[in-house]
Amino acid sequence: MSDRLSVFKTYKLYVGGKFPRSESGRVYEVTDSKGKWLANAPQASRKDARDAVVAARKAFGGWSGATAYNRGQILYRIAEMLEGRKDQFVREVADAEGLSKSKAAAVVDAAIDRWVWYAGWTDKIAQVVGGANPVAGPYFNLSSPEPTGVVTVLAPQESSFLGLISVVAPVIATGNTVIVIASENSPLPALSLGEVLATSDLPGGVVNVLSGKTAEIAAPLAAHQDVNAIDLAGADEVLAKDLEIAAADNLKRVLRPQPVDYTETPGTERLTAFLETKTVWHPTGSLGVGGSSY
Repeated sequence: MSDRLSVFKTYKLYVGGKFPRSESGRVYEVTDSKGKWLANAPQASRKDARDAVVAARKAFGGWSGATAYNRGQILYRIAEMLEGRKDQFVREVADAEGLSKSKAAAVVDAAIDRWVWYAGWTDKIAQVVGGANPVAGPYFNLSSPEPTGVVTVLAPQESSFLGLISVVAPVIATGNTVIVIASENSPLPALSLGEVLATSDLPGGVVNVLSGKTAEIAAPLAAHQDVNAIDLAGADEVLAKDLEIAAADNLKRVLRPQPVDYTETPGTERLTAFLETKTVWHPTGSLGVGGSSY
């Protein structure tokens, strides 16, 4: 019989490419579907939320300016790294969602495939939603999509891994940076995802992962003047209404919660949800005359 002590994993936040503990020092107990203790997760504070916004804004210029092809390569690299750590995520998803190992393995496989799916869209979405527009007059105009900016995402509460990937991947695929509030009751897969992202060529700050009390973290982010949009996927009806009111202060784009089957192949709705369209006008036959845009 071995007398070796068990080495318990210390879960941390993922902010700016680093792994800080909560600024407040608080943690909360995470249990499985049967109430068995799994780990202590960091309970992020308002200060942690503000730090995540700073990190996301700092990373936005480089990430949005990267080529779509490069972003696709990095998203595919995330899938590669997840494939190599599949066993760990199968255990965490099984514990978090009360699934058998075989069903948890199917969820993890679907999550990996979801990264690959969105990786393939990075250099195609501009052709789908942009293009030349017919106009009457001696000029032409071209419309092209641009990322909205810093996006806060409330991860789904029940689908702690596949749902998480399904709401995060499309946001960064289109050049935005993101602050993710993990599932309050099942945050461990999201916190472990931070470890994968840190070794996947993804620049620090593009994705920031916070865990804790969803309402407590989401409130300052919804009202933050440097957050451009918020996805309320993981909010209940009451919280969603409160956050939408707070977000109106600086006219954030809000994606309201709606019933979603995350096992279904996604469409382009979440890819386009956080894109803005820029249209450039130019006179025809006047190479030396500048155009205008809006």
